[in-house]
Order: sequence, then structure tokens, then C-alpha cells
Amino acid sequence: MVEPRRCFEGERVAVRIEVSYDGGTGRVDPGVALGHGIRLDRLAVGPHRVELVMTAQRWGRWTLGTVDVDVYDLGGLARRTVRVDLGEIAVFPLPGHAGLTPVPVRLPQRLGEHTAAQRGEGVEVTGVHPYVRGERQRRIHWPATTRRGTLQVHQFAAERASDTVVLLDVLADVVDPVTGVSSLDETLRAAAGLVRAYLRTHDRVGVVSVGGATRWLQPGSGQGYFYRIVESVLEVRKDRAYRSEGLDRLPPPALPRGALVHVLTPLADQRILGILHQVRGRANPMVVVEIPAGEPVPEPGDTEDELALRLWRADRDAMRFALVEHGIAVVAHRPGRTLDLALAPLLRTRVHGGTR
Repeated sequence: MVEPRRCFEGERVAVRIEVSYDGGTGRVDPGVALGHGIRLDRLAVGPHRVELVMTAQRWGRWTLGTVDVDVYDLGGLARRTVRVDLGEIAVFPLPGHAGLTPVPVRLPQRLGEHTAAQRGEGVEVTGVHPYVRGERQRRIHWPATTRRGTLQVHQFAAERASDTVVLLDVLADVVDPVTGVSSLDETLRAAAGLVRAYLRTHDRVGVVSVGGATRWLQPGSGQGYFYRIVESVLEVRKDRAYRSEGLDRLPPPALPRGALVHVLTPLADQRILGILHQVRGRANPMVVVEIPAGEPVPEPGDTEDELALRLWRADRDAMRFALVEHGIAVVAHRPGRTLDLALAPLLRTRVHGGTR
């Protein structure tokens, strides 16, 4: 018995194996072979049981491993071995802290919590206007009525929901040579925090992962949808391996018309520019969230390494400049910091879309 089969990073998984046999026994001796991403914290052995407590260290789909249970007779001369396959578990990334939810200029007509530009039945006051027969009397703005001599009522902004798609660049996993931080880890954690923030405001959120097989899930809403979104991209990492060959065209249903697209990428692979061009061509408003993965460390005094580092920096600056020149917002997320620090500048204005 393995509980739970789904957990978050750092949580513990309990395994209990029941051992049954005829006659007496001398001892039970288990041999444990763990899978990747799993740490054994405790092992307890009894006459009829073997209990293990493990910790899931990193997100992904992991094979827990196997346990070879050796059962000896009273004299220790006869032995029987049974192999128990513990199966797989799904480990969700810990969501990064995020609470801000930038929205596009144009919002769908569904009711939600984002303030729209047009008038409606919201709660945010945008001004006053002359009273029209049939309007609620409790909305009369008495100070303006007194000044103008005619009935004036509060004017409110409409509240709408948004469609948001989180597009994950999993073409490469770049590891910072100094800190050991993985760009793939930071991408999934930031994406999980972003998805949870939008779902809290009752928006519809979808996900697309590009790299190897393109995986996508149409936008949906509800807190339970968070787990469907995360599970849809867990196959990116399975037992420390992930596919990164080839690219497919984005399927039209994956990017609803007018949906705001958050692209989380380390900008380490030029092929991501082709994906961004597809999104831009569909006129979807887009934000590129750069996940820094650290710089190469040159050998001290090696002029060739230093020149290569300058070229590497220039190449990344050129990618950012090309995106900004096409009207795409680019923000940088620093690992270990809240995602809100990167998204805060986008709240000053709404995100515009491209042109077909």
C-alpha cells in the first residue's frame, strides 16, 4: 500500500508491505532499490510487515522503486524472495507565490472580478452620470446632485472574467553553474503559482507545453482544475528524462481568441521565437516571463571564454530587443523571489494583442 500517490514536493509518502507465510520464520530482510527523485527517511521491519517512509524531492512522475523481501526459516538455511514493485507517484511542483493577475485590453463578456473599461454592474466607481428612470435610488450621489441641481448617480465599471493560457518552454533544462538552480524547475513552479492566482479570481486558465510532444489543456475554471493543469505537464519529466526534440504547430483550440498568453521561458533556445511568432500571428495579447538560469562561468584570465560570455549576453539582449520591438511585454522573474515583483509593472496598463 502506497499513500499518497499524488503529493507536492517535500511531502512524505508512506509504504506498507504485508508479509504472510506458513510456519515459523527466523527473520525478514528487505532490500530497497529507490527510483530517482525519492529519498528514504525511515525503514521499519517486523515479522509480518515492512514499512517505509519516503520524501518526494522534486516534481515529476517518479518510479518509487522496488523492495526485495527475503524471508528466512528458523534456522536461517532456507530463503524465499519476493519482489514488490512500488509503482509510480505524481509529484506536483510547489506553486510560486503570486497574487497579481494582469489582464488584456479586451475582456470576454463573462462575469468575473476584473474591472472592464465599459460601464456595468460592478463595485468600482468610475464617475457620476444623470439619473435615468429605473435606476436604483440608493446609488444617488448626493454631493454631485446638490452641486448640479439635478439627480446624479454613481457610475460603475463592469466586471469581467479573462481567458489565460500559460505556455511553458520545456525545450531545454538549463542549470545555473553557480547555484545549481534548474530553469525547468523554476518554470513549473512559477507556472503553478500563476495558474493558482488566476483560478482564485474565477478566470479560465489553460496550459500549453512545447518541447518534444506538444501538450495542451483547454482553458477551464475552478480550484480543482489546478491539478488537471499540473498533471497535464508532469510527463515532461519522468525519472529524470525529458523529451526535447522537434516542435509542433500550436493547435487552434489551445489558444482561444483574445486569451492572454503568459510565456515562461529561459530564452535559451532560438526555436521558442517560432512559437512566439505563432502566438503573435493569432493576435493574442502576450507576456514573456523570462526565467534566468545563470550565466556561464569563464575560466579566470581566459580571454576566449570572456569573449564567448560577451557574445552569449549579446545574443540574449538581441532576443529581448526583438520581442520588445514587436510590442511584446518582457519581464524577468528571479528565482527565490515572488512572481508579483515581475508582474507588477504590467498592472499600470493592460496588455495589448498583436495584429493578424
